[in-house]
Amino acid sequence: MPSRRQTLLTLASTALALDAPAKAPDTVKRIRLVATEFPPYTSEAIVDGGTAVAITRAALERVGVGLELGYRPWARALNEVQGGLWDGVIGAWHSRERESFLSFPQALGITNRIGFMARAGSSHAVGDLSKLGHLKIGTVRDYASPPAFEQAKLRRDEALDDISNMRKLLAGRIDLALIDKGVAFHLLQTQMRDAAPSFTWLEPALADVPLYTALSKRSTGLQAQMAALNKGLAELQSSGELARLLQRSARWL
Repeated sequence: MPSRRQTLLTLASTALALDAPAKAPDTVKRIRLVATEFPPYTSEAIVDGGTAVAITRAALERVGVGLELGYRPWARALNEVQGGLWDGVIGAWHSRERESFLSFPQALGITNRIGFMARAGSSHAVGDLSKLGHLKIGTVRDYASPPAFEQAKLRRDEALDDISNMRKLLAGRIDLALIDKGVAFHLLQTQMRDAAPSFTWLEPALADVPLYTALSKRSTGLQAQMAALNKGLAELQSSGELARLLQRSARWL
């Protein structure tokens, strides 16, 4: 039979255990992520890497996780994630094909408005994709496209990135460029400022697509990484910091 002193020590230990915060069974200290040039959302040329990078970094900081970030052309970025060289990618759209190698946590809160840029003076009716079959449409290699665009089976001309696509449009090598509206206007107000009057955005847009920081299914710490990112994003949203970070890219739309 335990002594009175032993009983008191046991009760005290139990109370302390109940008061102590629960320790997560798995922890993650650092996540290695890759991104591409997709300004204003991800870019080496922007001080903090762009809105999507800033949100991802802030969410991870909330839960004490460090971020190691690299930049690659988009097709290479996806290949390297598939090959297990990175824990995930910042700035991805969800698609069934990508579910084979990526897991998608909570979205970043960024919505990409996907549609067409044309040369100024163009009068293409983009509301009915079936009428665009005679046009050559510029896309970016390995970008996911809205389902309606995929189903229309239009003529494509691939580029390495969005800036290359816009330059091809300016040169008359393609008739339309499929692009996010925020990216298009960012490029026209920065890298292509002199050519801005030569372009026009066509309504209606094709789709509004949420942007994610997606994680590699090959990562050994996937479950802990998913939990950390989701927790950090939820805290950003509840604190109001997410709304503040999103305001930075609102002007491009």
